[in-house]
Amino acid sequence: MSKHFTFSIKSIRFDENYQPSDSTRITTNFANLARGNSRQENLRNTLKMIDNRFNSLAHWDNPTGDRYAVELEIISVEMNMGAGSGSDVFPLIEILKPNIVDKQTGRRIDGIAGNNFSSYLRDYDFSVVLPAHNIDSSEFGTPTDFGDLHGKLFKHFLGSDTYKKWFAKPPVICISASSSKTYHQSGNRHPVLGAEYRQNELSPTDRYFEKMGMRVRFFMPPDSVAPLAFYFVGDLLGDYTDLELIGTISTMETFQKIYRPEIYNANSAAGSFFQPSLRNLDYSLTRIVYDREERGQLAVKQGKFTEENFIKPYKNVLEEWAADFAH
Repeated sequence: MSKHFTFSIKSIRFDENYQPSDSTRITTNFANLARGNSRQENLRNTLKMIDNRFNSLAHWDNPTGDRYAVELEIISVEMNMGAGSGSDVFPLIEILKPNIVDKQTGRRIDGIAGNNFSSYLRDYDFSVVLPAHNIDSSEFGTPTDFGDLHGKLFKHFLGSDTYKKWFAKPPVICISASSSKTYHQSGNRHPVLGAEYRQNELSPTDRYFEKMGMRVRFFMPPDSVAPLAFYFVGDLLGDYTDLELIGTISTMETFQKIYRPEIYNANSAAGSFFQPSLRNLDYSLTRIVYDREERGQLAVKQGKFTEENFIKPYKNVLEEWAADFAH
């Protein structure tokens, strides 16, 4: 079997008519929104929230607050482990890419790839490997090689011709700040990203992304109520335009208001010191239906799927490739 892993990309529009494909991870947050009786209303309301938030942040030369619209693409990345055989393909990751439409000029602007980040292999690491490692331990810990394979595969993808053909800039992943850490305002403020927060220590998720070659900074954008975690490769503040950053903020803040309303739709904003809590009762619900409990159950199932269909059958070739991998 060839050790030269290659990648292919598929793209589908995330709009009010979106229906998850059979190959989409069912724990993917946007797939969760697109199921059930409320699916079309869910999607329509989510997209409207994103547009409204984008226009509130991109307020210059935008007197009526409706100059911009955001179109979202779901990017699915498959990895080919063989020499072109379709049977040796595994769905590696799924990310989102916003495309910004300036309705005043008709111009289309590429947003930043990344945003939401979904990975079968990450489900395996966090839902199979980590619980097994801590089953007999009184103190939570991670294996020394935790996330090594995932990190190397991600770096390999970013360095691939496939990535460079599709995307002009490195990705930015934007997720919820960890509820196990505390954060304090640093005094640094960016016109679009807002107030920067620093944390007391790295979380397991931070260290996992570190293996992927990504650092983290935390910012609470204007009129937000809690800082978001931004994982990036180069210079978060220098590599991207204001509109590109706003595309990421408006997309992911909307999703976090739906998934983590206790934190991101709280009725009072984070202060100078902040610890996110899902036990907060002072928050508002959106009109969008989201099954958080189901998502947690499915993550375990999909971690076991990865173990059976990727880790076990390709164990030797993956270990050999990882040992040879040089970044």
